[in-house]
Amino acid sequence: GYQITQDTTPICTGGFIRIKDALGKDKNINLTRIHMEEDSGKSIHDIDPFNTLVDLNRAGIPLLEIVSEPEIKNGEEAYSYLSEIRKLVRYLEISDGNMEEGSLRADLNISVRKKGTTKFGTKVEVKNMNSFRNVQKAIDFEIIRQIDLIEGGTPIFQETRTFDAAKNCTIGL
Repeated sequence: GYQITQDTTPICTGGFIRIKDALGKDKNINLTRIHMEEDSGKSIHDIDPFNTLVDLNRAGIPLLEIVSEPEIKNGEEAYSYLSEIRKLVRYLEISDGNMEEGSLRADLNISVRKKGTTKFGTKVEVKNMNSFRNVQKAIDFEIIRQIDLIEGGTPIFQETRTFDAAKNCTIGL
């Protein structure tokens, strides 16, 4: 698909969202940037074997993308972070923040690393999450999946996955 984005000239850079960590202590999740994006259309190749279809459902609907630094440690912190984002967009009256209706979405970039190291592992992206609870479950599942792969000697490959809520697991796209 084709996307219009302000990625190189964001609305703002820096700042933070304050959350509560697992111990109830304040933790700042630093923001990289906030920018506007718009999908003009999405090509669909798997419905008709002879033709490419174009989905224009999101055309003309801009979204505000908030990119954070890689400081969220687990699903619980992600849940708290998204809750604060929803409070903020509702307070500012720029969105109702309802994930189940698509007015707030989250794409997750998840990687693991050994304690004491600073280099991030290979990231896996989980796309188009539609509930806070599923974000939490997807992150917690993916952390365990990646650790199990590494401990079993299998490398992590950069890929895009989705969360299957019925099975409580991520699956490759």
